[in-house]
Amino acid sequence: MLGSLFVFFDLFGTFIFAITGAVKAIRNRLDLLGVIVYSITVGCAGGIIRDVLLGDMPVSLFRNGSYVGLCIAAALLSFFLGSRFIGRRPLIVYFDAIGLGVFTAIGCLKAQSFGVNSVGIIMSGALSAVGGGVLRDVFSREIPMVFTSDFYATASVIGGFLFILMVNMGLGPSVSMWISALSVTLLRIAGYRLGLHLPVAKTIGERR
Repeated sequence: MLGSLFVFFDLFGTFIFAITGAVKAIRNRLDLLGVIVYSITVGCAGGIIRDVLLGDMPVSLFRNGSYVGLCIAAALLSFFLGSRFIGRRPLIVYFDAIGLGVFTAIGCLKAQSFGVNSVGIIMSGALSAVGGGVLRDVFSREIPMVFTSDFYATASVIGGFLFILMVNMGLGPSVSMWISALSVTLLRIAGYRLGLHLPVAKTIGERR
């Protein structure tokens, strides 16, 4: 069974991602209901996908009302105080990086506790981390950032590999979770600051 540390980080990651969802809604000039919907979607969708794939039913969202409560609190906080930081893209990127790292790590930890193989652990971590953001961008009629952003999903996948490596080295799931979360967060921030990205395919007739 997963302990209180997992629940704390799951709730923490939910709150951080909920803020980024609310900020996106505010930038899209949505009303209060739209801000709340975006907040809940980004904060909870990744965890729902993770729990469904692992067969942890009903999903955590339906067993603990704190998830939705935190998302609504994040939405209200952003809606009424958002004018102070909406235009500060680096700040939002850092929040998003923290959420990415936390959700990657707890997705890996939960998958590992369910006894799935290495592929399942990496996929659980990545889908936990990017699932909400993909829906957010679809709602906004944009190409999901996971396919275009500098070192986003790639950082999450690397974090999954690191988690497995640390566990196999005997560091234990909790320590491995910390290392994975920190590594993904730093990779995402480095990708943003340095403009790191994977190669982009060239179209016919385009110079190489």
